[in-house]
Amino acid sequence: MLITISGFHGTGKTTIAEKLAHDFKLSYIAAGDVFRQMAKEKQMDLKEFSKYVEQNPEVDHEIDKRTVEAAKKGNVVLDGLLAAWMTQDISGIDILFITDEDVRINRIAQREKRQYQEVKDETLSREKSEIARFKTLYNINLNDYSIYDIVLNTGLLSQEAVIRIVITLIKEYLKSNLK
Repeated sequence: MLITISGFHGTGKTTIAEKLAHDFKLSYIAAGDVFRQMAKEKQMDLKEFSKYVEQNPEVDHEIDKRTVEAAKKGNVVLDGLLAAWMTQDISGIDILFITDEDVRINRIAQREKRQYQEVKDETLSREKSEIARFKTLYNINLNDYSIYDIVLNTGLLSQEAVIRIVITLIKEYLKSNLK
């Protein structure tokens, strides 16, 4: 089984993806973790590293290569902005989380115990960089939701409700694909 969870920062991807991996006994891979680790190795913060990656596309290619390799092995939940795009040729269920920018920024600021404006500047700068990079590298429009099996606004629901909805979706998907 392959499950991809995509969405911008602060939409709840990681929280839900980790829960799904645990509940369905699947591996879990997060593109954001790989990105953060690479930034740490270069001794850069996320904003600096995003700027670096704009000039060094091999970083994105490496992250995306790891995503595809994990998808091909199967039995994995992939958490990443491009996860569904990179695995389009591999059968699975693709979920996109969306949420109001203000909600997303607040979630990140609370989680990281940082100031709202600092988080907003960093997050929007990073997202602007990603939108431009992915359009240039892969001709992907991140506002195109057509490849997703479900698009869910996580800002409208409790975390528990989102989990129930997604688990129900996956169970229904499994039932229909076992027939």
